[in-house]
Amino acid sequence: MAGRLDGKVALISGGARGQGAAEGKVFAREGAKVVLGDVLDTEGLQTVSEIQAAGGSAVYIHLDVTQEGEWKNAVSAAVRNFGKLNILVNNAGILRMEGIEDTTLEIWNRVIAVNQTGVFLGMKHAIPVLRQAGGGSIINISSIAGLIGVGAAAAYQATKGAVRILTKCAAVQYAKENIRINSIHPGVITTLMVTQGIDPEARKLFEQATPLGREGSAEEIANGVLFLASDESSYMTGAELVLDGGYTAQ
Repeated sequence: MAGRLDGKVALISGGARGQGAAEGKVFAREGAKVVLGDVLDTEGLQTVSEIQAAGGSAVYIHLDVTQEGEWKNAVSAAVRNFGKLNILVNNAGILRMEGIEDTTLEIWNRVIAVNQTGVFLGMKHAIPVLRQAGGGSIINISSIAGLIGVGAAAAYQATKGAVRILTKCAAVQYAKENIRINSIHPGVITTLMVTQGIDPEARKLFEQATPLGREGSAEEIANGVLFLASDESSYMTGAELVLDGGYTAQ
């Protein structure tokens, strides 16, 4: 049976573990050739090995999303290894929970560099190659923190709101070239970023306030990313896919 991404090539930033790794595994299972980029080289190579062991096609490339030269190299790696690029997932991100007064300029600049500038650079360097392929799909991972205020995580929320609007800007600009660009807005997802970055009591409160009564999984987010990457979402661009167990519906 044909996979939902047969014949497509995808580049996923932050692909070593968590949501990015889950996305890479789902994409490969559905027939895509996958380039995983990250700064966590050991974990990234392990994820690639797992994909290959399951019969998928994947390579790993070191990618610091704040560095323009490394984005150029990652996009070139996709073309060099697989001949083209059809899908970009801007998945890399970091979480800081400080409020405005507790956020130092150093923290602010670092979060913006990874979460916001990284998305910009990824689109900037992937779009010309997507154009050469006749179009494609870009999925930018935002957050429910880009839709509503949560009273903390000032820098994180600022970047995720920026990703939401940057996605819409790019979607309008490139629609006529058959390049679709959408954002995904997860709620609290059980990954290391959450378990290491959010206090257990705060996670419990989020869970209790979520209509479905639990955190989401990386695989559930990956399935949403798969939909946006596939031709099943061919009439969808500049949109927000919210995967939050109903949290923002209240």
